[in-house]
Amino acid sequence: MPRVLFLGDIVGRPGRTLVRERLQSLREAYAVDLVIANAENSAGGAGITAKIANELKESGVDAITLGDHTWDQKNFESEIDQLVHVCRPANLPVRNPGRTYLIIEKDGFRLGIFTVLGRNYLAMKADECPFKCADRLLDELKSQCDAVFVEAHMEATSEKIAFGWHLDGRAAAVVGTHTHVPTADGRVLPGGTAYLTDAGMCGPYESVLGRDIKEVITTFLDGMKRRFPVAENDVRLCGCLIDVDASNGLATHFERIESR
Repeated sequence: MPRVLFLGDIVGRPGRTLVRERLQSLREAYAVDLVIANAENSAGGAGITAKIANELKESGVDAITLGDHTWDQKNFESEIDQLVHVCRPANLPVRNPGRTYLIIEKDGFRLGIFTVLGRNYLAMKADECPFKCADRLLDELKSQCDAVFVEAHMEATSEKIAFGWHLDGRAAAVVGTHTHVPTADGRVLPGGTAYLTDAGMCGPYESVLGRDIKEVITTFLDGMKRRFPVAENDVRLCGCLIDVDASNGLATHFERIESR
């Protein structure tokens, strides 16, 4: 039975370093077949570069997803098409470069992967309704793979939860990202879809969502914009493990993980 490891948002150099140091041992300890990671904050806390995407691949990440910071790094729009293991949110405008989904394989098991942006409170605006986009892609992918993993890159917990119920019984998993705070509601829904509102982040937890505490508090106090450097302490790797029944594409087991 294939086992998938999903890693929450990788934040800056601290997050990348921990993934590089710990991922292979985690793969072995948990008998992981495929690894997916959100890496939209991996370059200085905002965006990603081709170099970082390839380094993460070398570290053992099989597929990289992105979110509302997809285009934050200069020239990444000219690099993404060459990165066959990276997909951008599927419901961005069609004219955006990059893949809208990935299919990765292990021992004959084919896993489809895609991300959708939410429509509440995100600065980057989705072009297509995430619910309708997911419906469309699930229909498109069902003849190409054995199961589908869906990432909900959303701010509002209500939107994520509704989205999970909407896909229950059709996707192997619906896992939320973006808020960087791990939630305690992980489970397998009645229809067989593993669900988690937010996987948390791979990054420094002595922080405010991965950023320097003092700078963030100061901005709340005076309302002035300033740079928020990536924090460095209490770095943790957070995510979840999902076992998938290849015969029906649904989850049989869910487990949240956290490692230092």
